[in-house]
Amino acid sequence: MEPRNRTGRPDFLLLGLSGVPELQPLIFGVFLSMYLLTVLGNLLLVLAVSSDPHLHTPMYFFLSNLALVDICFTSTTVPKMLRDIWTQSKAITYGGCVAQLFFFTVFGLLDNFLLTVMAYDRYVAICHPLSYTAVMSPGLCARLVVLVWLAGALGALPETLATLQLSFCASPEEVPHYFCELPELLRLACSDRRAGEVVMDGVTAALGFLPLAGIVVSYARICRAVLGMSTPGGRARAFSTCGSHLGVVSLFYGTCLVVYLGSSSGDPRPGDARTGPPASVLYTAVTPMLNPFIYSLRNRDIRGALRRLLCCGDTSR
Repeated sequence: MEPRNRTGRPDFLLLGLSGVPELQPLIFGVFLSMYLLTVLGNLLLVLAVSSDPHLHTPMYFFLSNLALVDICFTSTTVPKMLRDIWTQSKAITYGGCVAQLFFFTVFGLLDNFLLTVMAYDRYVAICHPLSYTAVMSPGLCARLVVLVWLAGALGALPETLATLQLSFCASPEEVPHYFCELPELLRLACSDRRAGEVVMDGVTAALGFLPLAGIVVSYARICRAVLGMSTPGGRARAFSTCGSHLGVVSLFYGTCLVVYLGSSSGDPRPGDARTGPPASVLYTAVTPMLNPFIYSLRNRDIRGALRRLLCCGDTSR
């Protein structure tokens, strides 16, 4: 039956993580603290890498780009949620919702691609150490980063265009989430959702599983090379350079799979159990906040660069 009062350009109400008024100050305080830690930690990481000549290597170049992307990634969702709690207004326009979805997808894909590039960098460093400098030249690193940014922007277009084809029954439409995410919008759409689901599944497969496959292949070869090393110390050093990256990869991909694969099971409707928003918190807020700590606290070079940066010391030593 054709839905009534269909409108192609509705406003939305973002319901947030909880509708309990007593919890709003706690949620605001927690997410404000997480956001400030995310911005400060990743910004310090970028400044430390850029100011210290000893860190002008491919590994730290990609790491600084990941830190910059993490700032942008969490900034597409958390500030809007904080504003909604502070002003007690949950409204977002149709254009704002589509724009948020686009930039959220762009920076999510950039995170994905950069993690893959970093896995390839570790593969070359461990499996081909003698040719590492020649292979991972500054020119190649710059081209890889440009390619990653272009792929992120182009990869976000299919989901954004699919969203523009949806229509909704009510205005404003209540979104059981704290930001505009395609799985939630598909659940609310009154129009045929099959095209949007195909696009979402295709983007997830092509731009999610393929980079993940590249990471798995890289680390399979790394493990084979490391296990073939004759000295335990060499194996320990090789694994230590990959442990932080593997931790971030596991957290990022694990939570993404929970959200996007779980959204395709059954035919959930608004009012069903809201498992998506809590899982989304992990990869939209927690992972960007933890990345600078994971990558720097156990890294002596980063710690030294941060000390020199914060103490205004000579970074040339």
